[in-house]
Amino acid sequence: MSEHYCYGYARVSTQQQDLSRQLDMLKQRHCNEILTEKISGTKADRPELFRLKDKVRSGDTIIIESFSRLGRSTKDLIELVEYFENKGVKLISLKENFDTNTPQGKLMLTVFQAFSQFERDLIAQRTKEGLESARARGRKGGRPKVKDKAIEKALKLYDSKEYSISEIVGMTGISQATLYRYIRKSLNSGTGK
Repeated sequence: MSEHYCYGYARVSTQQQDLSRQLDMLKQRHCNEILTEKISGTKADRPELFRLKDKVRSGDTIIIESFSRLGRSTKDLIELVEYFENKGVKLISLKENFDTNTPQGKLMLTVFQAFSQFERDLIAQRTKEGLESARARGRKGGRPKVKDKAIEKALKLYDSKEYSISEIVGMTGISQATLYRYIRKSLNSGTGK
């Protein structure tokens, strides 16, 4: 029989911030292992979080001091909570008194998922309305051409490895799909394909 593990995850945004308060809270919860990260909030690369995602198994528990320590944005947080839920991993946030093992935690998770779906539906609806409105004014539907400067800026930000995809999208105004398309194009042209 495999034993269930309890992992703590602590993160601070800059090298100057101190992890000790979070670590004290997690140690009181008798975690088998605590993974810590001192990293800038803009960096998409969180090696310890990726290690944690890889390590956890169904039945394990992850304890965090607060939601802000796990996700960098609401969307990021919801995606992570859903990821762990789908793996059968319990998530406990001490500050928000959130535990996916309790009825209240399950309700909060359902609300998270509903908001996430609502956001996706709104985007789809706005896109559809925008296309209908453009057609009514005699324009062709489809994707507008994105400014070359915005794409160039987005690729530079991506290459710097200091920003997440969602942050780059927010800074440049180009869509995630467009950004991924140009990243793939630049990778392919870089390999001589």
